[in-house]
Amino acid sequence: MKNYTYFLFILILPFAHIRAHENIIFCQTKFSILQDTIPVFTLPEIPPIMATPEMRYEYLAEHYWDNMDFADNRYIYHPEIMEKIWVNYCDILGHVSLTTAQKSIKKTIEQTNVSKQIFTCITNLADKYLYNPNSPVRNEEFYIPVLEVMINSPLLNRTEKIRPQARLTLAYKNRIGTQASDFIYTLESGKRGSLYQLDADYILLFINNPGCHACSSTIEQLKKATIINELLQEKKLVLLSIYPDEELNEWKRHLSDFPNNWINAYDKQLIIRDKQLYDLKAIPTLYLIDKNKIVLLKDTSVAMIEKYLYLHK
Repeated sequence: MKNYTYFLFILILPFAHIRAHENIIFCQTKFSILQDTIPVFTLPEIPPIMATPEMRYEYLAEHYWDNMDFADNRYIYHPEIMEKIWVNYCDILGHVSLTTAQKSIKKTIEQTNVSKQIFTCITNLADKYLYNPNSPVRNEEFYIPVLEVMINSPLLNRTEKIRPQARLTLAYKNRIGTQASDFIYTLESGKRGSLYQLDADYILLFINNPGCHACSSTIEQLKKATIINELLQEKKLVLLSIYPDEELNEWKRHLSDFPNNWINAYDKQLIIRDKQLYDLKAIPTLYLIDKNKIVLLKDTSVAMIEKYLYLHK
C-alpha cells in the first residue's frame, strides 16, 4: 500500500520555479559545514553564451559534478550534505530533456565506480529519490540508467547485482512507449475479456486491492476527475479496474465501491502478480494506455493522467 507521507526536507533549491523571462543567476552553492573535514562542493561556472534558462539547465545537467572528486570519501561522512547536493541535482534533471537527464545520470553513476563507499552512497540516494514509491520526485526513466550501471559495475559482486537486475527487468516491462502486456480478466459474472480486446482511444488500467486506504483514495480521485469522466461518457476512454490477488470474497464485498461505468474485474489466473506481468511494487498502480496498446504513462498518478488527457484533448 502506498504511504503518502513524503520526505520532509527543508531545502533551498536554487533552480526551482524559475520563470523563463527572468535572468537566471546560479550562485556558487557552497556547504561550509565542517569545512575542515569535507571539501567544499561548488557548481560549475556557466559560460555567458548560455543565455536562456533551457541552455543553463542543460549545461548544469551535463556538468553538475565537474568539481566533485568522487575518490574523496570524506563526503560520505556527511550524508545530510550529500543528500542536499543530490536533491538539487534531481531538481535540475526535471528541467531538461529525458535524453540529457539519462545521459547525465549514467555518467554520474559511472564516475562513482572509483570508490565502493561513494558508489553505495550515491546509488542509495538514487534509490531513495528515484525509485521509492513514496518519493515525490520518483522517476523510473531516471532510475533505469542507475540500474544499468550497477549491474555492470566492477565494484559489485554477483550477489550484489541480483536486486538491481531484478528491478531493471521490471523497469523494462511496460515501459513508456512500449506495448502493454496483454492479460485475461474475469468479471463477477464469470465472463472473460482481455486488455487487447478493449477498444477506445485510451485505456486507464487501475490495479488495486479492495479496501486499502490508498486504493480508496484513488477511487475517489478518479470519480471526481472531470476529464476522465467526460471521456468515459463519450466512450473514448475505458477504465479497467483489476484485482490481482485471490481473496475473491473480499473483492466482491467491495464491488459497490466502484462505479458501474468501469470494468471491474479480477485476474483469475493470477498472472499479473505471480508472473510479474506488471510491476506491483506499490498498490494501487495506474497505467494510461492508448488505442494501439502503447503505454503512455506508467505507475502514475490521477493528477498526471488528468494533465496528459487535457493536453491531448
